[in-house]
Amino acid sequence: MLNRTTLARPYARAAFLAAREHDMLERWSGSLELAAQIALQDPVPGLIGSPRLTREQVVKLFTDTGGDQFDQRFVNFLRTLGQYRRLALLPEIHAQFQALRREAEARVHVLVSSAHPMSDEEAAYMSERLRKRFGREVDLEVEVDASLIGGAVIRAQDQVIDGSVRGQLERLARQVAA
Repeated sequence: MLNRTTLARPYARAAFLAAREHDMLERWSGSLELAAQIALQDPVPGLIGSPRLTREQVVKLFTDTGGDQFDQRFVNFLRTLGQYRRLALLPEIHAQFQALRREAEARVHVLVSSAHPMSDEEAAYMSERLRKRFGREVDLEVEVDASLIGGAVIRAQDQVIDGSVRGQLERLARQVAA
């Protein structure tokens, strides 16, 4: 069986193309984010696959919850997902849609795992340095990981920059053991 990422890809691309065609990337981004959150909230995952509910009833659950956040085109998109039993893929569809949007807008998502919380000034400095390195605008996400001891690990696209104390100690241990 195909994995969820592979199954979500054509739907994410279709959503992206439809949103871009109607100049609604930001709105659909928000709609997909909300729909993905709905798909993950209990008891929705169990209801999506329940034989007791029709596909339209499951879609109605999403549209009632989303309310005016969902325009008619987006509701039609949800109906298509419901028809093909793909509503459970909404989190993956949202993630892939965001990646397509960042690519189209020349943006890059960067996750910084830091040993300590970063101040706004540090985050702005880091964002500016990364913008210069990647030649794109940066969507910076910062998380705290106390296990790093000190420093930070930066993940962007398929690159990892390990500037953590833990990483330095691991490299030193490998050199000593060699």
